[in-house]
Amino acid sequence: MTATDTFIYAYTKSEDRKPPLEKTKMPPLFDEPTTWENWHKHVNWPQSILLISVPLLGLYGAFTTELQQKTMIWSIIYYFITGLGITAGYHRLWAHRAYRATLPLRWLYCFAGSGAVEGSIYWWSRGHRAHHRWTDTDKDPYSAHRGFFFSHFGWMLVNRPKNRIGHADVADLKAESVVAFQHKHYPYFALFFGFLLPTLVAGLGWGDFRGGFYYAGLCRLTFVHHATFCVNSLAHYLGETSFDDHHTPRDHWITALVTMGEGYHNFHHEFPQDYRNAIVYYQYDPTKWLIKLFSFAGLAYDLKQFPSNEVTKGQIQMQEKKIAAIKRKLTYGTRLEDLPVFTWDEFQNLVVNENKKWILIEGILYDMENFIENHPGGEKYIRNGIGKDMTTQFNGAVYNHSNGARNLLTSMRVGVLKHGMEVMSRKKDE
Repeated sequence: MTATDTFIYAYTKSEDRKPPLEKTKMPPLFDEPTTWENWHKHVNWPQSILLISVPLLGLYGAFTTELQQKTMIWSIIYYFITGLGITAGYHRLWAHRAYRATLPLRWLYCFAGSGAVEGSIYWWSRGHRAHHRWTDTDKDPYSAHRGFFFSHFGWMLVNRPKNRIGHADVADLKAESVVAFQHKHYPYFALFFGFLLPTLVAGLGWGDFRGGFYYAGLCRLTFVHHATFCVNSLAHYLGETSFDDHHTPRDHWITALVTMGEGYHNFHHEFPQDYRNAIVYYQYDPTKWLIKLFSFAGLAYDLKQFPSNEVTKGQIQMQEKKIAAIKRKLTYGTRLEDLPVFTWDEFQNLVVNENKKWILIEGILYDMENFIENHPGGEKYIRNGIGKDMTTQFNGAVYNHSNGARNLLTSMRVGVLKHGMEVMSRKKDE
């Protein structure tokens, strides 16, 4: 089997992988029916209180607290610090092992990611690995098939039975000292880096404790939450399936802007251990740029990239599927195998005795009756060719016809000449 044959076989098999239905019916969320008597047992109260109270308190603070310029700048800076702590640290380093980092960088990511208050590195990475292994199924912790709200942050408001979440191998996380220490003491990390540090910087720096708490703390945290939550929701709804359409992840520049570069999600789900999310230089991916910068500084190393040959295969396969879908909507005329077969004498008889305006090109008979007056080169060339083999003239003796002309001919074919490709040589021999 040649390399080309192997590729064609792989592509054929990929076409057999039909994409799931747009609204796949999912089993009930809980193992028992939810009633007025037991609904409170299904609520994840700590996470629900956090996710609901933070934006509400932040909104209150925004209406009651003056926003100082220095506090605004600090809030934006800390937004990117904590957001990149999630995308570059929690996500690409720990969840996917897309590269390796020195101990100082791992602690830096730990502190920054803790400021996003999205759970410990261990908890976050374990859930995300399950998401990749069980994408779009009931075992996916935040399956997009349960709706936008659920995949965005509704999944954190409920207590799902642990046996319903798909298994993920996390032995490496348990053995990682930074991960283990933060997981053990996570509440203190979240409290300090999520709330106290942003408040203290603004308070001790320029006397704006209140603004630091509400803007750099609560408002900033709200934006970080929903920006990173969009990786689970928006990135599964908006955009193109550039590499595979079997699952819901999609690529879109808007999602990339919102999520600090995590918007090329179809690529990411196909090649999760690639340290990049955007593979084209002009695509927005500050997380990739940060990792690359740290590699130049010697803090990050072993940056993984999936072979470009395999990446291109996926792109071509999806492009071919799209082209095939378009081709199915086009009319190419009667298929050659469905056309009637005529002998040369039958062809001549139809032209002479039944006044058929047929010509022969490359063994196929075409009816020119409705095209004679519309021929761009003039009527006489068509009329002179009726009843004749015009293969040589069509292919350059008179005019080497365009691809458009050849495509148009397919709608005019009416038959196949028996031994048609031999007619010209036979006539010359006579």
